[in-house]
Amino acid sequence: MPTLQGLVENLKNEGWLKTEKIIEAFKKIKREDFVIDKDLSYFDTALEIGKGQTISQPLVVAFMLELLQPKEGEKILDIGSGSGWTTALLAHCVGKNGKVIAVEIIPELKEFGENNVKKYNFIKKGIVKFVLGDGKFGYKKEAPFDKILVSAGAIEIPQELKNQLKVGGKIVIPIYNSIVEATKINQNKFKEEAYPGFVFIPFI
Repeated sequence: MPTLQGLVENLKNEGWLKTEKIIEAFKKIKREDFVIDKDLSYFDTALEIGKGQTISQPLVVAFMLELLQPKEGEKILDIGSGSGWTTALLAHCVGKNGKVIAVEIIPELKEFGENNVKKYNFIKKGIVKFVLGDGKFGYKKEAPFDKILVSAGAIEIPQELKNQLKVGGKIVIPIYNSIVEATKINQNKFKEEAYPGFVFIPFI
């Protein structure tokens, strides 16, 4: 049976996990707390969490977080929070002075994710806030954000998300079968880099 330690070591050895803070988050935020079938927690594969949705493959989450580079004290928007695993990983990275807004459109999953994240006291400490809503509209109330992570496949970056990002900020989002890293250069200009070869459940 794969273990948490084994999974993290493999992701490090294969070059997916590189940053100390993100590695620490992977060790502290146990994937078993966010899945339905605990026996499958540390296999490097996406798993069903109900309502036709999945918790992403650890390798993909590692890759996206390494691109995003969440930092201490940042405010991050987590779109399609699902199981709450990425939300909790981000919360660990931003620390007590940071904030993560998790947006989920499916009520049952918002509740599932919220209950999972509660195990780590991030909500109680005011670091994480869960919102029921359509991720493509972001969350204007808390904008602008330092970073935005999107965990569902889109056909383009929603304009509203671009608007809600600070200049110098970054969006990491799956578009078709690529993961796109988009950095906001100024109000109207983004620098985009695409990394092909990934598969995601479509945005709903």
